[in-house]
Amino acid sequence: MHTFFDSNNPQGESARKEAAALALKDMIRWFEEESGTVAIFDATNTTRERRAFILEECEKHNIQTMFIESVCQDEKMILQNIMDVKLSSPDYKNVDPESAVEDFRARISHYEEVYETIDEKNYTYIKLINVGSQVVINHIKGYLQSRIVYYLMNVHILPRSIFFSRHGESMFNLMGKVGGDSDLSPRGRQYAQALPKVIAQNLGDHELTVWTSTMKRTIQTAELLPYPKLQWKALDELDAGVCDGMTYEEIEAHFPGDYANRDEDKFNYRYRGGESYRDVVFRLEPVIMELERQTNILIVCHQGVLRCMYAYFHNLPQDELPYIKIPLHTVIKLTPKAYGCEEVRYKVDIDAVDTHRPRNPKKQSLANGLGNGLPEHHHP
Repeated sequence: MHTFFDSNNPQGESARKEAAALALKDMIRWFEEESGTVAIFDATNTTRERRAFILEECEKHNIQTMFIESVCQDEKMILQNIMDVKLSSPDYKNVDPESAVEDFRARISHYEEVYETIDEKNYTYIKLINVGSQVVINHIKGYLQSRIVYYLMNVHILPRSIFFSRHGESMFNLMGKVGGDSDLSPRGRQYAQALPKVIAQNLGDHELTVWTSTMKRTIQTAELLPYPKLQWKALDELDAGVCDGMTYEEIEAHFPGDYANRDEDKFNYRYRGGESYRDVVFRLEPVIMELERQTNILIVCHQGVLRCMYAYFHNLPQDELPYIKIPLHTVIKLTPKAYGCEEVRYKVDIDAVDTHRPRNPKKQSLANGLGNGLPEHHHP
């Protein structure tokens, strides 16, 4: 397999150049015909000639170009990366792991024969050395490029798990009211008592930090957890504005137009004096950035907020986001991998009301929403 990447293999080199040119053409078409905003051109652009070709083609179409180079000089880290990332790639499906490692090392050797590090003074680029131990940036301009730099400076490849949990059932949940800052119900307090055991069983002796919102129901849910805790205002529930403290029936009676508009476009609808899901997504950006640089984290917060973060890690489209099922008294464990997130749900055997509202409330067949078909464990 590795011979395809040998620069002394004219057929392989020709095929690789053709594939790269076609991919670049597709990317440009996406920008021009489908109003694309940001594209990642993932190829082995390790020569000055290849980078010059990409830049020239993009400039013809007024596309800003930013190169990202990752340099790794740590042999142990390289081997770990091959084991964690490359062996799970489509290239090595059904290939013996030992043979795959040997083949990929040979592929790296072929790359090294023609490799020219990026140092073009007039190019915009970021160079990450040994997974961010050293970072070199050049000609970074504007908000988006600076945010990409910030994101890449915070990303790491250490194994970790992210635990999501809604607060325990609250008094407002029992009454069917949205928003508010109510206390936990008796069953919610039972969940708070059971949560430390669930986390300990699935974390082991690893370190963990707990993040909550500033609202009472999340703080009460996390109070018995024996880990460092941090409150984030940004993790507070979606602000329901003038509808705060109402039931959905009351919202429909007092604000029928708003009720209908929210059902029509739940992601973009903004409560009067409150927020939309789109607003919450923007509000969560610093939380997501901080989350990317952390190791093991348990986030105890709210249905709307967890939907946004869950959609981020699973790369779900925005029209699905408001309907993701995040049930009460359930811990969701996400383990980021190279090609997505592994997920397991741990359901605690303490009853709670179901606050999920499907896309069309009249179609009960949709009531299960997203999240089904995933491994689920029950805890007494």
